[in-house]
Amino acid sequence: MKKNLFLALIICCGITSFISTNAQINQFVIQTNKIGSEIQPTMYGLFFEDINYAADGGLYAELIKNRSFEFPDNFMGWKIFGKVSLKYDGPFEKNPHYVRLEYPGHDHKRTGLQNEGYFGIGVEQGKEYRFSVWARVANDASKIRIQLIDESSMKEQQAVASQDLIIDSKEWKKYQLILKPSETVSKGQLRIFLESKNPIDLEHISLFPVDTWKGHENGLRKDLAQALYDIHPGVLRFPGGCIVEGTDLNTRYNWKNSIGPVENRPLNENRWQYTFPHRFFPDYFQSYGLGFYEYFILAEEIGAEPLPVLSCGLACQFQNNDSSAHVPVCDLGSYIQDALDLIEFANGDVHTKWGKIRSEMGHPQPFNLKFIAVGNEQWGKEYVDRLQPFVEAIRKAYPNINIIGGSGPGSEGDQFDYLWPQMKKLKVDLVDEHFYRPENWFLSQGARYDSYDRKGPKVFAGEYACHGTGKKWNHFYTSLLEAAFMTGMERNADVVHMATYAPLFAHVDGWQWRPDMIWFDNLRSVKTVSYYVQQLYSQHKGTNVLPMTMNNKPICGAPDQNGLFASSVWDKNTNEIIVKIVNTSSQPQQIDLSFPALKKKETLSGGKLITLSSDNLDGENTLDNPLAIVPKYSEFDFAGNHLNINVNPYTFVIYSFKFHK
Repeated sequence: MKKNLFLALIICCGITSFISTNAQINQFVIQTNKIGSEIQPTMYGLFFEDINYAADGGLYAELIKNRSFEFPDNFMGWKIFGKVSLKYDGPFEKNPHYVRLEYPGHDHKRTGLQNEGYFGIGVEQGKEYRFSVWARVANDASKIRIQLIDESSMKEQQAVASQDLIIDSKEWKKYQLILKPSETVSKGQLRIFLESKNPIDLEHISLFPVDTWKGHENGLRKDLAQALYDIHPGVLRFPGGCIVEGTDLNTRYNWKNSIGPVENRPLNENRWQYTFPHRFFPDYFQSYGLGFYEYFILAEEIGAEPLPVLSCGLACQFQNNDSSAHVPVCDLGSYIQDALDLIEFANGDVHTKWGKIRSEMGHPQPFNLKFIAVGNEQWGKEYVDRLQPFVEAIRKAYPNINIIGGSGPGSEGDQFDYLWPQMKKLKVDLVDEHFYRPENWFLSQGARYDSYDRKGPKVFAGEYACHGTGKKWNHFYTSLLEAAFMTGMERNADVVHMATYAPLFAHVDGWQWRPDMIWFDNLRSVKTVSYYVQQLYSQHKGTNVLPMTMNNKPICGAPDQNGLFASSVWDKNTNEIIVKIVNTSSQPQQIDLSFPALKKKETLSGGKLITLSSDNLDGENTLDNPLAIVPKYSEFDFAGNHLNINVNPYTFVIYSFKFHK
């Protein structure tokens, strides 16, 4: 009977090789009587930046590119035919352009417009899509025909959806109708024909799926937002990233331009147009349709603390070496006021100037903002000099707001070593660390936070990902090393209060940077292995650290620890002990999980076992095979204070034990 139970345990733990009685046993000692540091609710979260068409063309569900004709080339994204002219005195101050469609005469073809969307327009058979336009006529009523067509067939009779719309107002008015495609099309286009002889003016031409996240009209793509919710994130950092800094100060992200009616939010150049010569997207702009109000709403709906990032008056330092490209310290007043006004927008009551604007947008209750970051990847004395007046002003006006400073673009080096002491002097609450590093770095950093000052500012690991050497794409091995590194963050939860992988999204036809957590095309999305690593940590973070050692040392991939990384936590809400183990070696590792501090009346019982592994270290999830590498769930039986397990090579496992008194 005992032999059968042992064999069952072997199968349960995913053991594929015979356990030799002479195999080295790695003894992990878990001190259940020493409840450690609290794990912050914000520990594992999300960082959103509009890179790789993550916003327009991605999470933001608008399907029309250049909907208000405000791109530098006003008809970029559009084909025009017949008699179409551009006008400059439209109804929206910050988006003054619109088009006039006129009858081309008996001897000419029809007048109309055709929009290409973002790498095409994706629509699904039988689903509803809301077309809207601001329009007017000069005299009598006029008619337009709206069609969805397949890019591969531009013939009118082959449209997958078609409806007529009567425009009858001489004043600007918003019109809407619902299109219901008869076929699924991944790369379609929207076409508008003038069907009358009377001229017609069109502005802010828009197309959204009706079925957006939470049904919002100016909404988010449902599958992508759902993927964010499913992580159960503790924090949402937005809107960047380098777009906060801008290519120059004029193109920095200005949050005040991103609120109010979407029709009057001005276009902004996207910093990520120019990343690499072979990835240059001249039509990459920010519509601001996904603005700060929408970010706050998203954070609220996915259960995450909002964390806005604001410009400190420094344009992107990688692109701007001349001091004249930045705001002098003495002229930072408006930038500092932007930060104070943002806090009022988020937290002020309806009688305040900015709280009233938030209320008028549909959210009278405050967003309860607790965190604000100033600057992104700035460095040098010029950053410290500019951050200081922000800290002083925010502390004076809002002493309970947590302020986040930065340690520069690197995980170590001269700038990192300079900025950390400066952040301590400024008494910021958290320091934002970024590290996009290769495999060896992640393998060597398991103990990174063990030696950090426990009294200093806390750590926000704001951007990180393992970038494979010569394999800079999402594949299993780099995700495994991210899981290994995260055990060190979890063990040091008294120092690390937040961590967010980056970047978050990438369109398969429009990326500038990889790896990324979630990839998508116009109709589909795929969660990478890195996504599942983040999800597993977030969903099993517990409430407190439990000390766990091997040979009286943390299990952090040290040379004598056989490529093993591990952490353990206690969840006071579920009475569970959760143990995370990552075997980064090429050999199976036999482990004795020991709980020597259990009292006589205290027992543990088996629970859930989660395994994430792959036979192919270069393997990845794809749009065509999205479930190639996913966590596998099972249960195991256990009672006592020792559990012998075997962890396969290159495997991440999570054991959850029920604790009984």
